[in-house]
Amino acid sequence: MGFRQKQFTWIDAPLELPKTLPICRRFHFAMRMRIFAPFLKVSWAAVLFAGASVFAQGQTPAPANSAHARRTLPLTKFYDTSNPLPVGKPGGLIRSEAFDEYDLPYEISAFRILYHSRSPSGEDVAASGVVLVPHGTSPVGGWPVIAWAHDFIGCARQCAPSLLRNLNEGPLLAMYVTVGYAVVATDYAGLGTSFPNAALDMRSNALDVIYSVAAARAALPQLGAKWVAAGYSQGGLAALGVAQAESELADPNYLGAIAISGVGEAQEIFERLARGPSRRMLVFLAQGIKTVFPEFRVEEMLTDKAIPLYQHISHACEANFGPELAANEILKSGWENNRYVKEFFARNTPGHKPVNGPLLLISGEADPDVPSALTAMAVAQLCKKKDRVLSIEYPELNTSAVARESVSEQISWIRARFAGLPAPSNCP
Repeated sequence: MGFRQKQFTWIDAPLELPKTLPICRRFHFAMRMRIFAPFLKVSWAAVLFAGASVFAQGQTPAPANSAHARRTLPLTKFYDTSNPLPVGKPGGLIRSEAFDEYDLPYEISAFRILYHSRSPSGEDVAASGVVLVPHGTSPVGGWPVIAWAHDFIGCARQCAPSLLRNLNEGPLLAMYVTVGYAVVATDYAGLGTSFPNAALDMRSNALDVIYSVAAARAALPQLGAKWVAAGYSQGGLAALGVAQAESELADPNYLGAIAISGVGEAQEIFERLARGPSRRMLVFLAQGIKTVFPEFRVEEMLTDKAIPLYQHISHACEANFGPELAANEILKSGWENNRYVKEFFARNTPGHKPVNGPLLLISGEADPDVPSALTAMAVAQLCKKKDRVLSIEYPELNTSAVARESVSEQISWIRARFAGLPAPSNCP
């Protein structure tokens, strides 16, 4: 899950990609190279992501005049809304603006959007995001759309990816655009806008992704009707949440979803985090539970020592406040048995609800937070429901390495969906 910071480095180069996707359970490197060498300039993909650092275990505050400060953008009036919001349906556009201060190739145009979404309780909230489109004339029917779900980067207003010059995952998003897609990248409600952020909640984040597509189309009529969802790390779980929500919404233009890491049983994931160096993530978990279930009492989960840290994250993107705390100094004994914690875990565990459309689930065995073994359990549940799932496991790769090594599979699968080809599956 996206619990550690990263950076991607963009390099502008041509990309040759496969037209079809082999169906197999596990891609061993040697076999993968024999299959894709004729189609993919692997050296290009490796260079594209060469700047992707493995997420740091801990983070330290950045001084105001640091490179970190220069990578951020100001929170402007564009993100402000009236209280209450003007009446609008989910996906209704509030405003949009062209924006040229992102670190993107010159062939890409960027637009910010502000739109109506829904809170966990169904109330009207505002969410922001960015739309990236190729320069030039759109194809007949408009640009095909990839709705992007970002990984976890905090829960305060200033943590929005649209307030980062590199858009958090800008090089990957730029790659999608340069091969012919429009990208609609939500910030999630509460990142950028002044509403509570439902941190780490699959359903809430998924609805923000879904509603961003209609808003983007209202702002930019050159976007096509057909779309897929894709997400990385914690955003991978949100992308799967899109598939679950679409089983209810049944948008005929939705074609499927890709999850690049992050898919697993919620309780298993967070209990692993609690035992490891990313245990401060459990403070963000408490914030997400509180947003979804306002009756939840944070002090029943967090210790007195952790409460100042919980208060800190409401206005900071990193849980780096105060001294280092052991797991038993952050969490109270039996925290996982709290009623609201259990309900949050249940609503964020994939495979318990039907999905709409095919899925591509990509995982790495060396992912420290959500290894392939956890994803395989979710895949088994999805397959039991007769969902069309293609699961690809990468031996010995962690989260960021999986993202760079799976570029060809991502694009091949996406192209096949827009071409109307049958979706592959390796369910038993």
